[in-house]
Amino acid sequence: MKKLQLFYLSVILSLTSLGALAQNTSYIQSINQQNHWVDSVFKKLSRKRKIEQLFFVRAHTNLGKAYEDSVAQVIKKEQLGGVVFFQGGPVRQAQLINRYQQLAHVPLIMAMDGEWGLGMRLDSTISYPYQMALGAIQDNGLIYKMGQYVAYDYKRLGMQMNFAPDMDVNNNPDNPVINYRSFGDNKYNVAQKGIAYMQGMQNGGILTTAKHFPGHGDTDVDSHFDLPQLNFSKSRLDSLEEYPFWEAIKAGISGVMVAHMNIPALDSTKNLPSTLSRPIITGALKDSLGFKGLVVSDAMEMKGVVKYFPDGEADVRAFIAGNDILELSENSARAVKKIRKAIRKG
Repeated sequence: MKKLQLFYLSVILSLTSLGALAQNTSYIQSINQQNHWVDSVFKKLSRKRKIEQLFFVRAHTNLGKAYEDSVAQVIKKEQLGGVVFFQGGPVRQAQLINRYQQLAHVPLIMAMDGEWGLGMRLDSTISYPYQMALGAIQDNGLIYKMGQYVAYDYKRLGMQMNFAPDMDVNNNPDNPVINYRSFGDNKYNVAQKGIAYMQGMQNGGILTTAKHFPGHGDTDVDSHFDLPQLNFSKSRLDSLEEYPFWEAIKAGISGVMVAHMNIPALDSTKNLPSTLSRPIITGALKDSLGFKGLVVSDAMEMKGVVKYFPDGEADVRAFIAGNDILELSENSARAVKKIRKAIRKG
């Protein structure tokens, strides 16, 4: 039970990261410091509420009021840990963030994929260059500055977490999903540019997430639609795909997002996505690489994870594997019930 409490605590603790960063203390540095607010909130939560804090729900501001109201009902009833925003507009989103926060007993973490800024998802906002274009810039200080501006835009809207930077090494020209989202095919350049972007955002006061561990660059399958296989040796993965993540961890990145990929060299379980693998998440990422921050699953509604583990089984396995945040479950209420059952069974 102690491990379970620490697991929950890491998620709740992230809610105070904005204040910690404002005082020039990184999220990673803040983890081992006592926080009386976190302690008091944590002790008041039931086990069910603690589990609900692990889940982030999808939100849009371009799908009409009925959709917005349905998300509000989920937040009010289930008291989830966060919201992931997708397409819409900045003013509508700021208003909706205020509304959703009022429904939460514990403040929600507001997140979005903003690899090239708010413009990746929102109209009427700034889009910075794609990461592949940034890979050609000689002065990494410019990328750091961009990260600060992205953080400024996020905070103006009331958001605390960016699912960026993409730190995949783009070493497969047939890759259907990474491509221009990567800084390029040179692992050293990917690491340096990704760290500059990450540090700019974190020093600007938001949480960041390097993705997609252990590396989605050399695949020819899009994990939104199927489960990619990464059939490389462990030594190849260690020296190439994982290199930018290892460097980002040493530089103090606050979060890592895990990809939905089957990687036999790291876990031989047939058709098991890396997001559901304890040897990959707890063994490789946390123990071997020493990552202490927030481990975020890629979207739990994607075919790459639910194809072989339907009906909430993927959520339970992702929890057991060591993820701290499960984003976009197909059914978070069902997932919470299944996780509670799994805990009761030990």
